[in-house]
Amino acid sequence: MNDTIKNSTPVLQEQLCFSVYSLSLAINKVYRPLLKKLDLTYSQYLVMLVLWESDQRTVSDIGEQLFLDSATLTPLLKRLESAALLQRIRSSQDERQVIICLTETGRQLRLQASGIMDDMLCAMGSSIEELALLRERLNGLRNHLIEHVA
Repeated sequence: MNDTIKNSTPVLQEQLCFSVYSLSLAINKVYRPLLKKLDLTYSQYLVMLVLWESDQRTVSDIGEQLFLDSATLTPLLKRLESAALLQRIRSSQDERQVIICLTETGRQLRLQASGIMDDMLCAMGSSIEELALLRERLNGLRNHLIEHVA
């Protein structure tokens, strides 16, 4: 094999996309037992985080915040509704919009979830400041990629 071809061959461990992907897998692995206590998947937890931050959101608003389309989000919402954590209500102003509201059970679950971030910080072995900088860099990269595609 000549050196030009050999040097241009992608190496898995040198790919940023693989580092991000494998990081995501590792983060999910740590979250899994923590969220099992709440009977939530990671995706469901993200929906609950959005609603705990600001209740009574439209499906499209939640989807935009989580970068999910309605085909992915709707089944998540239905499962959370079946678990009595939220309600889906048609908007009285616009029947096409569905408003997502926490139930009392959903609001109470927030208290049970309050220690998860501390557990994750401990598992990550970094300071809050280091993780905040990393989050900013990753968000910037994500936003740049989204702009590039658009």
